Amino acid sequence: MISQKEVENRSQKLIDRDQETLGGIPVFAGTRVPIQTLIDYLERGFPLEEFLDDFPTVSLEKAIAVLHLAKQALLEYGYESAAG
Repeated sequence: MISQKEVENRSQKLIDRDQETLGGIPVFAGTRVPIQTLIDYLERGFPLEEFLDDFPTVSLEKAIAVLHLAKQALLEYGYESAAG
């Protein structure tokens, strides 16, 4: 299982968070596209391809990597909650 430190290191390469960019909302690195926008699209049942078409500054690889990071963080949280 991926460590919390590894999640933080990976997220720094994929996600930017700067007060000067959208008031510090987490965005895909190198863009102004909020991570929340991807989650919102998926929650509403839109395919990943539609998100990528609407936000061409986000690559497929980066979107999948962020989703993988979220998955790992949730799984890690679940294991910690069960153990704690």
